[in-house]
Amino acid sequence: MKTLGETLKDARNKINLILRKVSAQVDIDQSLISKFEKNERKPTKDQLIRLASFYNLSEKDLIISWYSEKIAEDLKYTEATTEILKVAEEKINYYKTHNNGK
Repeated sequence: MKTLGETLKDARNKINLILRKVSAQVDIDQSLISKFEKNERKPTKDQLIRLASFYNLSEKDLIISWYSEKIAEDLKYTEATTEILKVAEEKINYYKTHNNGK
Protein backbone atom coordinates (compact mmCIF):
# COMPACT_ATOMS: atom_id res chain seq x y z
CA MET A 1 0.00 0.00 0.00
CA LYS A 2 1.48 3.32 -1.10
CA THR A 3 1.34 6.46 0.98
CA LEU A 4 -0.20 9.60 -0.43
CA GLY A 5 3.28 11.09 -0.73
CA GLU A 6 4.55 8.09 -2.69
CA THR A 7 1.55 8.31 -5.01
CA LEU A 8 2.22 11.98 -5.70
CA LYS A 9 5.95 11.45 -6.25
CA ASP A 10 5.31 8.49 -8.57
CA ALA A 11 2.85 10.58 -10.59
CA ARG A 12 5.41 13.37 -10.97
CA ASN A 13 8.19 10.97 -11.92
CA LYS A 14 5.93 9.25 -14.44
CA ILE A 15 5.61 12.48 -16.41
CA ASN A 16 9.28 13.30 -15.77
CA LEU A 17 8.83 16.77 -14.29
CA ILE A 18 10.92 18.55 -11.71
CA LEU A 19 9.27 20.07 -8.65
CA ARG A 20 9.71 23.60 -9.94
CA LYS A 21 7.65 22.87 -13.07
CA VAL A 22 4.85 21.20 -11.10
CA SER A 23 4.88 24.07 -8.62
CA ALA A 24 4.41 26.64 -11.38
CA GLN A 25 1.53 24.70 -12.92
CA VAL A 26 -0.45 24.02 -9.73
CA ASP A 27 0.47 27.22 -7.84
CA ILE A 28 1.84 25.38 -4.81
CA ASP A 29 5.28 26.17 -3.42
CA GLN A 30 7.81 23.56 -4.54
CA SER A 31 9.09 23.07 -0.99
CA LEU A 32 5.55 22.15 0.06
CA ILE A 33 5.20 19.66 -2.77
CA SER A 34 8.52 18.15 -1.73
CA LYS A 35 7.23 17.78 1.84
CA PHE A 36 4.03 16.16 0.54
CA GLU A 37 6.08 13.64 -1.42
CA LYS A 38 8.24 12.85 1.63
CA ASN A 39 5.14 12.47 3.84
CA GLU A 40 6.43 15.27 6.05
CA ARG A 41 3.30 17.34 5.52
CA LYS A 42 -0.22 16.77 4.21
CA PRO A 43 -1.67 18.94 1.46
CA THR A 44 -4.90 20.79 2.02
CA LYS A 45 -7.92 19.35 0.29
CA ASP A 46 -7.75 22.16 -2.29
CA GLN A 47 -4.07 21.48 -2.98
CA LEU A 48 -4.80 17.77 -3.30
CA ILE A 49 -7.55 18.42 -5.84
CA ARG A 50 -5.22 20.64 -7.90
CA LEU A 51 -2.52 17.94 -7.86
CA ALA A 52 -5.02 15.23 -8.81
CA SER A 53 -6.18 17.29 -11.76
CA PHE A 54 -2.65 18.13 -12.89
CA TYR A 55 -1.42 14.54 -12.64
CA ASN A 56 -4.67 13.17 -14.07
CA LEU A 57 -5.18 11.02 -10.97
CA SER A 58 -8.50 10.01 -9.47
CA GLU A 59 -9.61 12.81 -7.17
CA LYS A 60 -11.77 10.33 -5.24
CA ASP A 61 -8.87 7.92 -4.68
CA LEU A 62 -6.54 10.69 -3.52
CA ILE A 63 -9.13 12.09 -1.14
CA ILE A 64 -9.72 8.61 0.30
CA SER A 65 -5.98 8.21 0.80
CA TRP A 66 -5.74 11.72 2.32
CA TYR A 67 -8.55 11.17 4.83
CA SER A 68 -7.47 7.63 5.70
CA GLU A 69 -3.91 8.78 6.44
CA LYS A 70 -5.20 11.59 8.64
CA ILE A 71 -7.38 9.16 10.58
CA ALA A 72 -4.64 6.52 10.80
CA GLU A 73 -2.17 9.10 12.11
CA ASP A 74 -4.63 10.19 14.80
CA LEU A 75 -5.44 6.63 15.87
CA LYS A 76 -2.17 4.76 15.42
CA TYR A 77 -1.41 4.55 19.15
CA THR A 78 -4.98 4.02 20.30
CA GLU A 79 -6.03 0.61 21.53
CA ALA A 80 -9.72 0.98 20.71
CA THR A 81 -9.22 1.80 17.03
CA THR A 82 -11.78 -0.67 15.69
CA GLU A 83 -14.46 0.47 18.10
CA ILE A 84 -13.75 4.13 17.39
CA LEU A 85 -14.06 3.60 13.64
CA LYS A 86 -17.27 1.61 14.06
CA VAL A 87 -18.88 4.32 16.20
CA ALA A 88 -17.64 7.02 13.81
CA GLU A 89 -19.26 5.19 10.90
CA GLU A 90 -22.52 4.92 12.84
CA LYS A 91 -22.41 8.64 13.62
CA ILE A 92 -21.75 9.52 9.99
CA ASN A 93 -24.75 7.46 8.94
CA TYR A 94 -26.84 9.12 11.64
CA TYR A 95 -25.78 12.59 10.52
CA LYS A 96 -26.56 11.77 6.89
CA THR A 97 -30.08 10.61 7.72
CA HIS A 98 -30.87 13.41 10.18
CA ASN A 99 -29.18 16.36 8.50
CA ASN A 100 -29.83 15.52 4.84
CA GLY A 101 -26.12 14.72 4.41
CA LYS A 102 -24.95 18.22 5.35
